[in-house]
Amino acid sequence: MKAEHIRYEEQDGQHEDDESDHPSEATTFSKDEIFHLLQNERRRMVLRYLRGTDEPVRMRDVAEQVAAWEHDTTVEELTSTQRQRVYIPLYQSHLSKLDEAGIIEYQKNRGIVERRPLASRIDRYLNLDPEDESTDEQQSDPAWNDYYIGATVVCYAVLIGAVMELPFTSFLSGIGLSALILFLFTVLTVSRIIN
Repeated sequence: MKAEHIRYEEQDGQHEDDESDHPSEATTFSKDEIFHLLQNERRRMVLRYLRGTDEPVRMRDVAEQVAAWEHDTTVEELTSTQRQRVYIPLYQSHLSKLDEAGIIEYQKNRGIVERRPLASRIDRYLNLDPEDESTDEQQSDPAWNDYYIGATVVCYAVLIGAVMELPFTSFLSGIGLSALILFLFTVLTVSRIIN
């Protein structure tokens, strides 16, 4: 969903830049402070939404998109209950915490949210690709999963063949069979590390 931007003129000229309310842009956070701030998924989703905006947006638009992401649906298909369950905690708590940290500017009485320059420093701690929520191992190359599955099938076939004393496996002893399986998985693992 595209953010509906709010122009400063639409804010009736009441855009307040009281720097005493927000930490300076030179503020630095420890990793613990950043992780504490980002420990809540809704706050991370707010920052994800605002990452694509340069101007103020309505808090309602932010809340609706966060609710849609949480329920894996579109904004249009959200129920009023789903909207309300996200809107209230954002309104009462999460946006205020991000505002106090100086990452966003949240005008609670007006329902307007704006990303601040300090948010750029937090981006590297977020999973910036919303479509990619898998682990690093799965991200590297999904074809390796197929190789390991194939090796497992081959090992089971050889094992069952040895148990049933089929001609092609009857020459393997228990230790030989174990060595073959270990060798196969060692080769796969070393190949994966090298590539």
